[in-house]
Amino acid sequence: MGRPFGVPIYVTPTWFLIAALITWLFGDQLDGVLPELGFTRYLVAFSFAVAFYASVLVHELAHTLVALRYRLGVRRIQLQFFGGVSEIEKEAETPGKEFWLAFVGPLLSLVLGGLCWLLTLTVRLETVPGVLLAGLMVANLVVAVFNLLPGLPLDGGRMLRAVVWGITKRPMSGTLAAAWTGRMLAVLVLFGLPMFAAARGGSARSAGDSLLDAALAAVLAVVIWNGAGNAVRNARLKEALPGLTVRSLTRRAVSVAADTPVGEALRRAREAQAGAVVVADANGTPIALVKEAAVLRVPEHRRPWIAAGALARSLEPGLTLTADLDGEQLLAALRTTPASEYLVLEADGTLYGVLAVADVERRLSAALTRR
Repeated sequence: MGRPFGVPIYVTPTWFLIAALITWLFGDQLDGVLPELGFTRYLVAFSFAVAFYASVLVHELAHTLVALRYRLGVRRIQLQFFGGVSEIEKEAETPGKEFWLAFVGPLLSLVLGGLCWLLTLTVRLETVPGVLLAGLMVANLVVAVFNLLPGLPLDGGRMLRAVVWGITKRPMSGTLAAAWTGRMLAVLVLFGLPMFAAARGGSARSAGDSLLDAALAAVLAVVIWNGAGNAVRNARLKEALPGLTVRSLTRRAVSVAADTPVGEALRRAREAQAGAVVVADANGTPIALVKEAAVLRVPEHRRPWIAAGALARSLEPGLTLTADLDGEQLLAALRTTPASEYLVLEADGTLYGVLAVADVERRLSAALTRR
């Protein structure tokens, strides 16, 4: 849609689903308020849907501006089924920054709701502008109140995370507290929202209305539950990154000539208590990495007859890492050139060993599944 402040804004296909739903529901309500509109009420209802998402965009732009102010970077803004998402590249360094980064969105929604209320005082409510302004006032207040609920992934959950983080001095404690509150909120939405809608509507509600309420509550509960879980996984990943070092994960390697049989290469690796094999040229310079997955596919009785070079990948640019890489730098290097193994060298160019991505994945998996 555009790039305000250099941040691209995208509308996902799911937005059209919610826009159609809003048009249908709001259009039916307009029939009781302004029956003279006829089928034009659906055009007015669609205008409300667009204006409502413009308000959501203002909400997300507030997050974006604060993130840019704190130099956290924003990848993009997405407008989707349940509102919008600002994809912020980095985590806030302090609980104070985290709190304001989260609070500014609901704050802007409250301000927009207040502005709409002031504008309703200048028009008759029984007119199209009056109905639209009243609807936007209520919608923005609902967005603000809902986002202030203290559970991840909502803004209120991030505010709760910041408060607990500030008290305990541990970001992970804040994340866990806000995530479990978010999961309890998901259960409350799943069962409480349909019951509230049924009590509010009384006997006038049809079976179709009840089914729609239950479906929306279920989708919203799943979104909140999954968002809380993702927040915990991301926090555990961040917590594990400082311990993710190339030196601690690298396997010892032995160097062999390209025509060395695989069986002999594996025998030498076992004797040296090494977990990887490197193919070297006549000068002893590594030129290729024997792929572990390729070796495992070869039956043991065939290994004496297959050369190690036939199961190796040449050392292309990006397949050589320095032994001092760690954390986010390591993950960035792996993302830049995806492979199953990497050659690891010391700063002076001597062979340190081989880094297997499987070992990195196991380390991260252990961190993410830790309770």
